[in-house]
Amino acid sequence: MTDATRTSTATTSRRTLLRFAAAGGATVAISGATGAPWAGAAPRKAQRVYVLVTDGLRPDEISADCTPTLHALRDKGTWYPNARSLPLMETLPNHVMMMTGVRPDRSGVPANKIYDPAAGEVRDMDRPSDITVPTIIERANDAGLTTGTVLSKDYLYGIFGDRATYRWEPKPLMPITDHAPDGYTYDALVKMVDEADPNLVFVNFGDIDRVGHSDLGGTINLPAMRYAALANTDRLIGDFVDHLKAKGTWEQSTIILLADHSMDWSFGHRVISLGAPIWFDRLLRDKVEIAQNGGADCLYWTGPASEKAAGLARLREVVLEQRGVLSVHTPEELRLGDRAGDLVAYCKAGWRFSDPTIFNNPIPGNHGHPVTAPIPFVIAGGSARLRPGARTAVAHTTDVAPTVGALLGLPSLPGGYDGRSRL
Repeated sequence: MTDATRTSTATTSRRTLLRFAAAGGATVAISGATGAPWAGAAPRKAQRVYVLVTDGLRPDEISADCTPTLHALRDKGTWYPNARSLPLMETLPNHVMMMTGVRPDRSGVPANKIYDPAAGEVRDMDRPSDITVPTIIERANDAGLTTGTVLSKDYLYGIFGDRATYRWEPKPLMPITDHAPDGYTYDALVKMVDEADPNLVFVNFGDIDRVGHSDLGGTINLPAMRYAALANTDRLIGDFVDHLKAKGTWEQSTIILLADHSMDWSFGHRVISLGAPIWFDRLLRDKVEIAQNGGADCLYWTGPASEKAAGLARLREVVLEQRGVLSVHTPEELRLGDRAGDLVAYCKAGWRFSDPTIFNNPIPGNHGHPVTAPIPFVIAGGSARLRPGARTAVAHTTDVAPTVGALLGLPSLPGGYDGRSRL
């Protein structure tokens, strides 16, 4: 480990930086808020909560053979076999719901991509200001606790900004996928725990999701590629559990292990592109914008207000006529909020959206539609507060924040949670 600044007295920056040697000679850089303590921030007996998001994991993929660590944590912990992601709209909303405990109409983040009328273009939701309610991270900070984020995806790092006391900027980023491999994520997590020991750490392991997207053979190549990704992430989580036990903090540790969504695969001919049928309809041409979200399309009316009611009625008809479309909803029905547009379309299992043209989404791995709602949801660890066993209740991603709040002794979110504690 290189020498690093351990106090904030020498800088006026909001954050200080620690650099560590990681596997293979690479460097792990962790930044901390100015004045944040290093090397054991949490008192020895303090509760520690680790939210580990196994991005894109299907609950049926947890097995004693491929994922023995996840299997053991599930069997010894509190397990919700009927858990679901909400509101079936990609990665960002579910990560935000985990850290806020509220639905997108309150948090402000309905999808990975939205149409921004102020900018006149479709954009990624990757700005800290996109989250419009306090996260459990900020509320823990306000209570005098310390927090950390170890997020493997560039846009997750962007939207959560510098809310946490300590954070890791994901590096190196893989080309195209814009995520750091799980090995680097693990190194950053261990270094953060060893050098800062936050009360709460929010982690995203992205390999399972990214391998799922890049499996160009769909289910044909799945056994080889998917198995390897699952096994590797499981091994790293097992190493982390062993590390906590070796540090002597396992008895004060709770792990909330879940996914933001599961995964579906579509073959090359099962692609839905709404841009062409909308353009060929004389009532809709140049009056609709589309924000493509893989398993869902957000549709925005941009034509004259006087034509909106008739235009949306026609738009619903045109969308439902397309092969592979499952259903069409208003954002209000799904509690997504105005940013999700005027209509939201879901595709069927084994299909994907590609807009504005059929060439814009070539990858077969897909999520954001109803078939990818089932997720693993496990609460494990050494804490005496855990109640091992399977629960029949339907847990959701909105339940993470109230569960963390209960573990850390935080008051409820002003206005209340949409989720509930699952202890």
